[in-house]
Amino acid sequence: MEIDAWVWWLIGAVGLGIPLVLTAMPEFGMFSAGAVAAAVTAALGGGIVVQVLVFVVVSVALIAVVRPIAARHRSQGSGFTSGVEALKGRQAVVLERVDGNGGRIKLAGEVWSARPLDPEASYEPGRQVDVVEIDGATAVVI
Repeated sequence: MEIDAWVWWLIGAVGLGIPLVLTAMPEFGMFSAGAVAAAVTAALGGGIVVQVLVFVVVSVALIAVVRPIAARHRSQGSGFTSGVEALKGRQAVVLERVDGNGGRIKLAGEVWSARPLDPEASYEPGRQVDVVEIDGATAVVI
């Protein structure tokens, strides 16, 4: 029993897809797509030289086009801050006196423990303060 060339290309595509999943290297996915294109070429009756050329051209084209786009998106970042990073720079209201011993503030609708950036400073209830840092579960304020 002889296996058609297009089946071998599909086996190669799956084989290239496995390292894609295991290593998260997108280049393997691009090679896998090239192998699928070569399988289609083989199924349509293209010779082995045409199949290899299609594999190489599709793979190289995908790498040449997709990698720079992905690198650009990766370097730009999302521009969206979340978690404690999103709380830095926000204003809060002092609920309980904040001094070197601690205190409580209302920040983003939640009650947080707080301490002043300057250990000598103190802030009375009702005063607005700015959050400069989050240290564990404590907001550092000025």
